[in-house]
Amino acid sequence: MLSKSLIIYNARKDSTKLNKFLLKLSNQSPIKKTINQIISPWYSIPIIDRWLFGQIIPPMLFAISAFTVISLSVGVMFDLIRKIVEYGLPLVQAIKALIYSLPSFLVLSFPMAVLLSTLLSYGKLSANSELLALRSLGITTSRIIAPAIAVSIFMTGLTFYFNDNLVPSSNKLAESTLRSGIGRSFNNVKSRRDIIFTRKGSRIVAATNKPSNINKYTTHIFYAGRFENNIMKEVTVLDFSRENIKQILNAKNAIFDKDNSSWIFTDGSIVTTDSSGQTTNIKFKKYIYPFVEGPLDLVKVPKDASDMSLKEAIEAERIYKKIGNLKEIRKIQVRIQEKFTLPCACLVFGLIGSSLGAKSNLRSSKSQGFGLSVILILIYYVMSFVFSSFGVSGLLNPILAAWTPVSISVGGGIYYLRKSSIL
Repeated sequence: MLSKSLIIYNARKDSTKLNKFLLKLSNQSPIKKTINQIISPWYSIPIIDRWLFGQIIPPMLFAISAFTVISLSVGVMFDLIRKIVEYGLPLVQAIKALIYSLPSFLVLSFPMAVLLSTLLSYGKLSANSELLALRSLGITTSRIIAPAIAVSIFMTGLTFYFNDNLVPSSNKLAESTLRSGIGRSFNNVKSRRDIIFTRKGSRIVAATNKPSNINKYTTHIFYAGRFENNIMKEVTVLDFSRENIKQILNAKNAIFDKDNSSWIFTDGSIVTTDSSGQTTNIKFKKYIYPFVEGPLDLVKVPKDASDMSLKEAIEAERIYKKIGNLKEIRKIQVRIQEKFTLPCACLVFGLIGSSLGAKSNLRSSKSQGFGLSVILILIYYVMSFVFSSFGVSGLLNPILAAWTPVSISVGGGIYYLRKSSIL
């Protein structure tokens, strides 16, 4: 094995000869420019790196395919089969929905594939004493795993692009495809429902008829049963903005008038109760109620952060801050950070997988490597879920909650890298 590594490490002259031959061939051919463009970038990479890339990339492509097929089968395919049988979803629409769902599962498969491919490829090189031969030539472990880190960085960027650009739009296309395939009744079920908007501020003091000094009272609760075609339906507004007076407004429909910053309610009633218990009930066909646009802004926010791009998530944070919903603010802040930490899992797994695989005493088979990958993936995502919950609940700062699992994992990867360098 030592001779093989010597050949690999000292074969730059052969590479130069090959380059000269191909260049000579291209000068005699009408496709000179095309050949030069193809060979120049690849052969400018050191041959040891090209060899290591060749060990990493094939198992990575296989792992991406395997993890994607498994996750698609569990997450989407069985549900689509049920919809085909029970709801009469056309097969063509089901296939389209499956294709549109693919990007959301690829972003989950990329980090896992990086871990499995680096662990298997470096484990194989370690088992065949290839890494020992390279170390005998004075090549450090950090230099040996450099191609794995480069691949991990590339996969990190690719995952971020997929997660921020393709996943939100493809998820929406998959949902709309399902709704159009199943029919009108399913569409109605999937319309936006249960819009709840809470406003906080000062209350009007009964004695002075002026706003109170405290501005953290719940002054209004706006509820709409559903939202369709820019119309709020089945609306109820609870008004606590005045001391000792409570109002309940019920209406069939409500439309926001941007010109006058007011809501126009139709077909409803207003029930007012004062401190003495006296109640008045007024019915109306049309009622103009001055109130903020917050409920309409809230409707624009997707319920699932996976359906948002980074720009949309930042806009959602702005809306929640405007509303004053602290829980949703913390939640969306954690999700914004996870837009970055999810792609970083590729880098984390690449470092851990290559460091573990490069250990001289590791002699793992493919089945053992797959089992170890599953365990490491499970530990990482459980840890991410726990810290994410801490961030949403307010126990940890959102940035700290999202990045702590990454920091711990990177620390573990560096530890194993140093340990493998000593061996």
